[in-house]
Amino acid sequence: MRAPPGRWLDSWLVHAIGIDIGGTKIAGGLVAEDGTIVRQERRPTPAGDGEAIIDAVVEIVQSLRADGEIAGVGVAAPGFIDAAQSTVYYTPNIPWRSEPLRADLSAQLPGLDITIDNDANAAGWAEYRFGAGRGRRDMTLLTVGTGVGGAIVTEGRLFRGGFGAGAEIGHMRVVPGGLPCGCGQRGCIEQYGSGRALLRYANEIADQRGIGQALAAARAEHGELDGHHVYELIVAQDPGALFALRELGDGSGRRQPRSAPCSIPSSSCSAAGSPPRETSCSSPSARPTSPTSRRGASIRSPTSRPPSSSTTPASSAPPTSPASTRSPAAHEPHGIRDA
Repeated sequence: MRAPPGRWLDSWLVHAIGIDIGGTKIAGGLVAEDGTIVRQERRPTPAGDGEAIIDAVVEIVQSLRADGEIAGVGVAAPGFIDAAQSTVYYTPNIPWRSEPLRADLSAQLPGLDITIDNDANAAGWAEYRFGAGRGRRDMTLLTVGTGVGGAIVTEGRLFRGGFGAGAEIGHMRVVPGGLPCGCGQRGCIEQYGSGRALLRYANEIADQRGIGQALAAARAEHGELDGHHVYELIVAQDPGALFALRELGDGSGRRQPRSAPCSIPSSSCSAAGSPPRETSCSSPSARPTSPTSRRGASIRSPTSRPPSSSTTPASSAPPTSPASTRSPAAHEPHGIRDA
């Protein structure tokens, strides 16, 4: 829900700032108490520079707070966050190791109440409160962007698990001895069903020419492929880009561990990063409930040749499955801290 262009801030509404730190972009929004996004800012994520990322977050907050009083700032960061929601223990795609992120930001933004949380947890809670999960008691969210993450809400409370990442399915290993991951493991879901995986598939197809000619041309023109280039070719129905998308669907669908019927939530949502950002939500009655796992599914070799330009890519859609969940029965869930 977005405010109309040029809307003045209502003095009776409490406003907060939300920041999402991603692998390729940092997004910020000025948000009203009812969930309305009043204004937005965006910066590219400084690759490999943790201090520059903090500076970019501060710049966005200072720009957004210029519109008036702010109740607090919520920062969604990838990786493992401590129970006090202040320190980023580890994140695979950003060089933070035991980074006191809340203290770093508070030093440059004195007087503001700042909360840090895992990005997928923040997205899941937002969908539960204001989006596709409204009216449900139980919900799972699968986030697909630069990486893969997840969130679980059970009995109206956010399930955290260890290190605030109880539903962090992106780093579950599903392919023994598979592709190396930024977390240090091999064969994680993130390497087969994320935005980075899509770019890897697209580059492999571009290397082989044939149906990858348009991908190769876009790469030559821009120096490298990014998500926007591949997305534009998908919209244009380019066969190479569509084949890469099918590879992504295969990676995120077949290699996603299946949930047992006893742990299937009343609502399962998925969110895809920009472009475009979409959220869908479904009930278990519309999904298979078989607990069968396809962890042993074969992998297509990176050197496997996709169909030639004269061959139509396979049209079968990848199978769908509910987002992976671990039963929260043995853990005490904790609600998200109010900012």
